[in-house]
Amino acid sequence: MANEQDGQVRIADDVVAVIAGIAATETDGIAGMSGGVTEGFTRRVTGKNVTRGVSVEVGELEAAIDLRVIVQYGAKIHEVSRQLQHNVKQAVESMTGLNVIEVNVKVEGVVLAEEGKHAPEEGEQRVK
Repeated sequence: MANEQDGQVRIADDVVAVIAGIAATETDGIAGMSGGVTEGFTRRVTGKNVTRGVSVEVGELEAAIDLRVIVQYGAKIHEVSRQLQHNVKQAVESMTGLNVIEVNVKVEGVVLAEEGKHAPEEGEQRVK
């Protein structure tokens, strides 16, 4: 992705993660992203704002993306997952020029449509 005469261009992992996260949340049937236990722990220990539900590996020419999502109840999970993979791959490739070699989707939950609209904010207690 670099022309040696002009210098080198390197796209940060966090940039790719943000693009993938936005494309994921804009996919029909996705209620939200799942942060998981390790991200919450990382955020508390390091103070770093880890992109919720998205893990990426970015090389000079390629990227691999892992997504942890929550699907709306009633959606066909296999169809939503395929559309999600397509949307994320297309968004990352068109914005970065990287070749996305894989988009892995892990469905970690299902919520009713009303619950997805009122998902708890980060750091907000879900159980009362």
